[in-house]
Amino acid sequence: MTDTVPISGGRVDLTPTDIPADSRFVNEDLLPVPVERRRWTTYNFAALWIGMAHNIPSWMLASGLVALGMDWKQAVFTIALANVIVLVPMLLTGHAGPKYGIPFPVLARASFGLRGANLPALIRAGVACAWFGIQTWIGGQGIFVLLGKVFGGEWTQVARVGGQPWTLWLCFGLFWALELAIIYRGMEALRRFENWAAPFVIVGALVLLAWITAKAGGLGPLLDQPSALGWGADFWPVFFPSLMGMIAFWATLSLNIPDFTRFGAGQRAQIWGQTLGLPTTMTLFALLSVFVTSGSQAVYGAAVWDPVALAARTDNVFGLLFALVTVLVATISVNIAANVVSPAYDLANLAPKLINFRTGALITGVVGVVIMPWKLTETPELYIFTWLGLVGGMLGTVAGILIADYWIVRRTVLDLPDLYRPGGRYWYVRGWNPAAVAAFVVGGVLAVGGSHSAPGKGPFPEDGLIPLLKPLADYGWAVGLAASLVLYVALMARRTP
Repeated sequence: MTDTVPISGGRVDLTPTDIPADSRFVNEDLLPVPVERRRWTTYNFAALWIGMAHNIPSWMLASGLVALGMDWKQAVFTIALANVIVLVPMLLTGHAGPKYGIPFPVLARASFGLRGANLPALIRAGVACAWFGIQTWIGGQGIFVLLGKVFGGEWTQVARVGGQPWTLWLCFGLFWALELAIIYRGMEALRRFENWAAPFVIVGALVLLAWITAKAGGLGPLLDQPSALGWGADFWPVFFPSLMGMIAFWATLSLNIPDFTRFGAGQRAQIWGQTLGLPTTMTLFALLSVFVTSGSQAVYGAAVWDPVALAARTDNVFGLLFALVTVLVATISVNIAANVVSPAYDLANLAPKLINFRTGALITGVVGVVIMPWKLTETPELYIFTWLGLVGGMLGTVAGILIADYWIVRRTVLDLPDLYRPGGRYWYVRGWNPAAVAAFVVGGVLAVGGSHSAPGKGPFPEDGLIPLLKPLADYGWAVGLAASLVLYVALMARRTP
């Protein structure tokens, strides 16, 4: 090991002489956060997760599961279990953040190599760009709908561009610009935004619940509806792919959580903050969405799962404006933290001398619009089984390699300067670790090779891309993580790390 500086609490820092300033793998955003700037507390991490979990797509997760035949108890159980499971890799990969102060793509250099780390980084960045587009479009639609209630036909009955009212495109564009303006100010601005956004969004959700409960005189008949699947043979074929889909909803963050924990004041802060913030919040939010939707069924005769569409039913101008601000804050909170921070670092890792954090964020914003990913949410089958299932399988494979390398192969001990130094211990073969690439390919094929779609419900053949692997497709995230972890450990046992 070269001269790193151990700090109290097991944290490690670089000395000025350790920093290879002339390396093409270094820029200011990728270097470790100095220990004195690692000051995020338990509240900061809990607020981060509360802010990210309270958003329109996570509100509508339960509705997607109910649409697939589950009752509300089965849907909430599936969501709760998924978030307890995904918390484990979240905490394991997050450990490197407070200890070394490094972001996800730099951590990936230890396992994939200095150049090879671009493989998982660009996969993660591509997923984030798609999510950024989805969230921004949903946020823009929410603004459009609520302003339409305020201004009436003058806002909605306007000329169309590309099949949509130009005012919708205006909402989308302004919302997009607002998000990038916030993240452009840096991670400290994000921390301050999340601190007040989290309680505000909770209040907004509770106000919606109180309003619909008062209007309905109770929570309505939805809570009494039986499952269309039961708990027998019809339930499990839907449950397991749905569980993998729910895990995949946050599987992205299980990789790049070091992007946030690198600012942590210590392991206790990130462990307790994430544990208190993620599974509890997602479960309570799922319950809240079910209760509110049940009330809407009693009032309007049909279940209204979209909170924006529900808020738009009121004629109270103050209520509409409050709902508008809540939608804005909730969507910005999750989209910036979950879908801009990671690709900003990932793209900076691709070309450190050309791309910094802010430039990466701007690239993310452009790509997120160009790829038009909102089509992925058109049906529950396409959204949960195809999009989330495919993403979960690939990201689970990367998570398995990261966890195996950091916890099993290296026992959490990294040579910090060599993560930035060509020719060091993480250079492997011309910057690539063949063991990681092999584990990624095998784990990825096993995880997603059997991907299949019902006739007319998705892009895959009914018998699967590789028919032999079809039985594994419903467990993609778990298969990818386990297979890549075991294979990577076996391959690395042949060499000295």
